[in-house]
Amino acid sequence: MKSSYNGQAIPVGGKGIGYSGGELQVPDTPIIPFIEGDGTGRDIWKASRRVFDAAVEHAYGGKRSVAWFEVFAGEKAFNAYKEWLPNETVDAIRDFRVAIKGPLTTPVGGGIRSLNVALRQILDLYSCERPVRYFAGVPSPVKQPEKMDVVIFRENTEDVYIGIEWKSGTPEVKQLLEFLNHVMLKDGKKQIRWDSGVGIKPISPTGTKRLVRRAIKYALTHGRKSVTLVHKGNIQKFTEGAFRDWGYDLAREEFRAETVTERESWILDNLDKNPGLSVEQNAAMIEPGLEQATDAFTKAICDEVKETLHAIGATHGKGQWKKKLMINDRIADSVFQQVLLRADEYSVLATPNLNGDYLSDACAAQVGGLGMAPGSNIGDGFGVFEATHGTAPKYADKDVINPSSVMLSGAMMFEFLGWKEAAQLIEEGIARTIQQKRVTYDLERLMPGATKVGTAAFATAIIENMQGTAVAR
Repeated sequence: MKSSYNGQAIPVGGKGIGYSGGELQVPDTPIIPFIEGDGTGRDIWKASRRVFDAAVEHAYGGKRSVAWFEVFAGEKAFNAYKEWLPNETVDAIRDFRVAIKGPLTTPVGGGIRSLNVALRQILDLYSCERPVRYFAGVPSPVKQPEKMDVVIFRENTEDVYIGIEWKSGTPEVKQLLEFLNHVMLKDGKKQIRWDSGVGIKPISPTGTKRLVRRAIKYALTHGRKSVTLVHKGNIQKFTEGAFRDWGYDLAREEFRAETVTERESWILDNLDKNPGLSVEQNAAMIEPGLEQATDAFTKAICDEVKETLHAIGATHGKGQWKKKLMINDRIADSVFQQVLLRADEYSVLATPNLNGDYLSDACAAQVGGLGMAPGSNIGDGFGVFEATHGTAPKYADKDVINPSSVMLSGAMMFEFLGWKEAAQLIEEGIARTIQQKRVTYDLERLMPGATKVGTAAFATAIIENMQGTAVAR
């Protein structure tokens, strides 16, 4: 840990967060770096910081406080240091382990492809975590937005976001296409068009399993009913299909006592309802059309039934499986329609990178949009919490923007620190303020009878709604 970063001295009296035995060691006055953000980030951060400090004060009666430390990225960093993401900003986040940031501009015309992606890759923040829930009173395009209550765990370091690609027409892509078409595909019917640009989509068991592990641990800790592996494995069998398979493997390897897969539940339920059921009969019930299958396929399904009953029949049978965390999977395009039609059937979603990007925004749209959607990027011993929306520069410095995304991301940050009381105060303060219809313009224009307030006034109303809450012990 340095005494200063980017020429800025660290806060006097604050202490760094430690990490030991897989757990954060959080002092009562942790130093937490923040990146104000570009565009509307300036207004949002001022309002959010007031709410954060008030929540900590009300929750702990002065026994705890945050030592905020500004670090720089985006336009503010470029203007001061001629770098979009100074090395010392990354050093500070790495050294202090937990940070929060407003929206950042992605440079156009070269340089870093995305500052957000860069931070995730440099710090190995492999799990993008997005809770999506409805706050009563928020305008929504769907009839029953209250059914939406999911937490999305999106793998953050692999898939097409790794950024390995070659531009159409370049010597590099020509060399790659010659290798692919003439060597790897020389005996097959498939060939890649010679004028193609080419990107690489890597998905590994390492990346998949650590992401699914976090999703399962979260679900168990928070009493969630299921973890759904979202993939396009029917088409991309060795990447997204493998993501599904490795996810199931991880659940069985590390959480056997606490979980049951969907197919296992079918096998166990069939036997619960008919204890005299033979293996062959059970197999036919979980795999329709088995009578037309090959002998080898039929044997494989029968072996699956036998192995399931041998492994967990005693511990999960006779209805015990109903108390376990359900692990299932769904095809990505199916999930996109089901979060609209049957949102309450899903609880925790674990996804590869690209699917999670689309899906988290689609879910957020049902509960008020990205202005109401928090986000975090988590690694082992590290957490960066962030707004999920853009910078909206035309609204910058006008005190009109909805700061809820950063505020709710701050609530996630406090929960990550173990300061659950402060997190709850923030969420409850926002919920009460919305119910009182004291909201920013994006919500007011869609809420009959609402009072439009600015960014700062919205923060003041939230703080007022924290008053009178009992001080936590």
